[in-house]
Amino acid sequence: MAVDEGKAPEDGHAAQDNEQEKKAETSSRRKLILIGGALLLLLVGGVYWFLHRNEVETDDAFTAGRAVAVASHVHGYVTELLVNDNQYVHAGDILARIDDRDWRAQRDQAAAALQIARAQASNAALLLDVAKKDFPGRLMVAQGQLQAAQAQQFRAETDYRRQHGVTREATSQQNIDYATAALNAAKAQVLQAQGNLEIAQPVIPNISSTATRVSQQEAQVMQAEAKLREAELNLEWTVIRAPHDGWISQRNIERGTYVSAGQTMLSIVEPEVWVVANYKETQLTHMRPGQKVDVAVDAYPFLKLKGHVDSLQLGTGATFSAFPPENATGNYVKIVQRVPVKILIDEGLRQDVPLSLGLSVEPTVHTE
Repeated sequence: MAVDEGKAPEDGHAAQDNEQEKKAETSSRRKLILIGGALLLLLVGGVYWFLHRNEVETDDAFTAGRAVAVASHVHGYVTELLVNDNQYVHAGDILARIDDRDWRAQRDQAAAALQIARAQASNAALLLDVAKKDFPGRLMVAQGQLQAAQAQQFRAETDYRRQHGVTREATSQQNIDYATAALNAAKAQVLQAQGNLEIAQPVIPNISSTATRVSQQEAQVMQAEAKLREAELNLEWTVIRAPHDGWISQRNIERGTYVSAGQTMLSIVEPEVWVVANYKETQLTHMRPGQKVDVAVDAYPFLKLKGHVDSLQLGTGATFSAFPPENATGNYVKIVQRVPVKILIDEGLRQDVPLSLGLSVEPTVHTE
């Protein structure tokens, strides 16, 4: 019994030692596991950093494209509407028609005015041909009349001198009066002939004046032709056609709607889509045009797009805002600016998954 009592404490000490040893081993294992896990995390982090060290990404990016606003050139009521919302159309397709009866009447009036102007121009040309012969002929007639009047005056002067040069017995008072009256009449005819000659003298100015009227009529013909072309264009513009391929968007007209000239009727979103990514200025250090880009679309996680950097805007977003900051006034707080970067999509687009404008995307630029 004494021996058994002596062994019992020794067995207790041994058990305690074993427990302490087990705890120490467990603690060592835990430390090793923690150290190994930390090293593994560092290794994984280092590998991840090495593989992605040249990637620059942002979530401040959206799809962009061209939305062409289609406006009416003329006013009138919409008589036909041939497209619906979100319909795909091709360039030249008829979208709508505007009531063209008023514009047809204006076209006919312009055509009639052109015919009148052409007739007047033709008449003026004929008058010019006549004037080229008429005015020189009038000058020749005036010159002949003056010579005839001068000859008559010479004859009257001769008779006058003869009647006054003879004695009273050789003539009569009546003959003397007749000679005096004839001389006065001849002088009057000479004055009249000289006046007619003065009127007929400016032959070239008279012809030039007629030619000017011809030029005026020809200008009126050109003006009438321009008005006719304008009327024909207005008539053509009553048919609204698609300027580009794309999808109908923001349609705000219906059949019977009255539209004014310049009023936007609808928009056409073109198929070409790109990405505008607003990168922080600190992310642009190694970014250059032509670098490859991976684009993830939030709306379509299965869609993986690839593209390249097209260009960097030469100005931050704040610079082109409606109210740019005035950094020279007040207290200044430095804020990291963002610069829009245009990214073109090279591959990955699908016809059955059209990208709407303004979708959120996450581009990753490979700057190596």
